[in-house]
Amino acid sequence: MTAFIGEAASYIDGRWTRGDGDPITTINPATGQQVTLTPATGPDQVTTAISAARRAFDGGEWSRLGPAERGTLLHRLADLLQDNRETLVHIAATEIGTPISSGPTLHVDLPAKFFRWFADAATRGPREGYEQPLPLDHDPITTSSLLLRQPAGVVAAIVAYNVPIMMSAYKLGAALAAGCSTVLVTSPKAVLLTSAFVKLVEEAGFPTGAVNLVFGPPAVTEQVVTAPEVDMVTFTGSATVGSKILALAAPTLKKVVLELGGKSPNIVLPGTDLARAVPASALRFTRNSGQACGATTRTLVPQADFDEYIERSARFLRTLTVGDPFAPDTVLGPLITGEHRDNVEGFLARARDAGARTPVGGGRPAGLDDGFFLEPTLVTGVPNEAEIAQEELFAPVGVVMPYTDLDDAVCMANDVKYALNANVWGPTVDAIEFARQLRAGTVTINGGGGMRADAPWGGPGHSGIGREGGEEGFREFFEVKHLQWPL
Repeated sequence: MTAFIGEAASYIDGRWTRGDGDPITTINPATGQQVTLTPATGPDQVTTAISAARRAFDGGEWSRLGPAERGTLLHRLADLLQDNRETLVHIAATEIGTPISSGPTLHVDLPAKFFRWFADAATRGPREGYEQPLPLDHDPITTSSLLLRQPAGVVAAIVAYNVPIMMSAYKLGAALAAGCSTVLVTSPKAVLLTSAFVKLVEEAGFPTGAVNLVFGPPAVTEQVVTAPEVDMVTFTGSATVGSKILALAAPTLKKVVLELGGKSPNIVLPGTDLARAVPASALRFTRNSGQACGATTRTLVPQADFDEYIERSARFLRTLTVGDPFAPDTVLGPLITGEHRDNVEGFLARARDAGARTPVGGGRPAGLDDGFFLEPTLVTGVPNEAEIAQEELFAPVGVVMPYTDLDDAVCMANDVKYALNANVWGPTVDAIEFARQLRAGTVTINGGGGMRADAPWGGPGHSGIGREGGEEGFREFFEVKHLQWPL
């Protein structure tokens, strides 16, 4: 597989095409050095990509494949991801800064797992089946009915930079399993990794037009979302951009699925074993340098345990290695850009000005002046309504706040505009009962377990609309047709 460390390209109508838009500069976030320049997809090329997806769905070879054939292609893609693990991890470390210690899981193993689930889902169909007979109806005459679940059409799949292959597994996996054709729009910060992934899509043998790749400035996304040939948009990113996606899709009444941000609570119940909870909690908000929408960045601790929790957390966070993504012992790599780090440092400065304390971290690691690194950081001494306790930072910054009783903890946990994820530590029965009261799309108990391909991901409020993954996520990519006839 071509490594795409030289220059990426757009993939349009089954051909790799050098963009005719302005160049995108790829910077290695660990060194601050330029890696390559990649021309963005130009407006005419975007139009061609959309048209190719439309033809593929409306009568091209892709539209004629059956469920089992779609499943076979998706399984082949999962195999290729595993076969090219080293290359993909290398590109991710170079372009995004993901440490090689976590890169295989984030960029290969989990996406392959989800593609395989959707491959099997394509073969068997949605839970109710591609065709579902209804009971006879006798009012006012006897009739028979059949529900047909048919692919939604041309799907615009828009992914962020942090885990673009995983997001593609959620979006393309479900869309292709359902029989939709796609236009994949990746972040300009992840053109190399996404291009490498789409190279594997090509190698897997997907028919022309089933998957098209474009990228560039916001105008590229706007052109795809507003195109009348596109039937559905699925987007992962910030709530701010998500609201713009909704507005852009509104004039053509497209179906829209949004997986947006989070400021997720991590609640420590009385009686929790802090020796177990603290390390796992710290890793949950520092993984991928905190650049994860589901990171549990707001920890709520009983007042009686607060000081011990902070002491244990500070001690553990100081053991985490920040540095070169290619070093095997590195846990935290850089943030994606200097601009993003400046933004996070602005949040920290404003919090300190308002009286916040940082018992550990809060600065730039010594000896790492060339990249965009930030120390793993704890923030205390802020109320729940503080900016830093309410806004998503996308960084290894965790806010820890005390609560007085469980009613207080529930109110604090739910008093935020996001509702994507949560975790509860404590005796299992108590933790499950507490979790029932939380407004969140996902709640893990005592750390939960591995990411399940058969479970949905997403949440209400500013965390989005609809779900990704599992049966609920698969269902998003179908339209239901009712056939009825008299007997």
